[in-house]
Amino acid sequence: MAQAKVTFTTFEDYLAYSDGQTTEQRYQFIDGELVELPPESEPNDFVADSLQFYLAIANVVPRRLVKTHTCEVQVPVLQLGDPANRFPDLVVLRNEHLALTQRRLTITLDMPPPRLIAEVVSPGRTNRDRDYRSKRAQYAAISVPEYWLVDPDLESVIVLTLADEGYREVGTFSGSQSIGSSELEGLTLSVDQLFEVGP
Repeated sequence: MAQAKVTFTTFEDYLAYSDGQTTEQRYQFIDGELVELPPESEPNDFVADSLQFYLAIANVVPRRLVKTHTCEVQVPVLQLGDPANRFPDLVVLRNEHLALTQRRLTITLDMPPPRLIAEVVSPGRTNRDRDYRSKRAQYAAISVPEYWLVDPDLESVIVLTLADEGYREVGTFSGSQSIGSSELEGLTLSVDQLFEVGP
């Protein structure tokens, strides 16, 4: 990852920053500095887009409220080196977020949390630890009601719901099992469908 040579004291300063580029570049805000995020891998992008597609056709949430890779979420820094923001693979917004994100698609700490965040787990121990531990703790700290870990290596989806001490596991779903979600009632999506590449 290339590091931009810009530093900030607060998250608000970071939000006010513009790099002057015509394309939207994604940065993580870590210890006052911007760290440029690399592009998504094709497999992770495919799975996130598949999930968005199936949520849209299931009609369990308005299509406009489902965002992939573009919604920034401010999170608390819980450990040294944690970013103060994340770009989840998939976010299900609340209706009130539409008015709050007219200028920038960023959910800040003073806004209600998203209804659901899903991360597609990237290969490698560091990536797995980030999704299974660091992000999980940060999303729990901002009270995101439901967190999904979509794991292409295991072809499984772990659904977690918010409890008193963080997240508790609702279940690990695989194969022809339907993904159980309390936030998306009526969802009938099997894990097989999510990972189906097709012709």
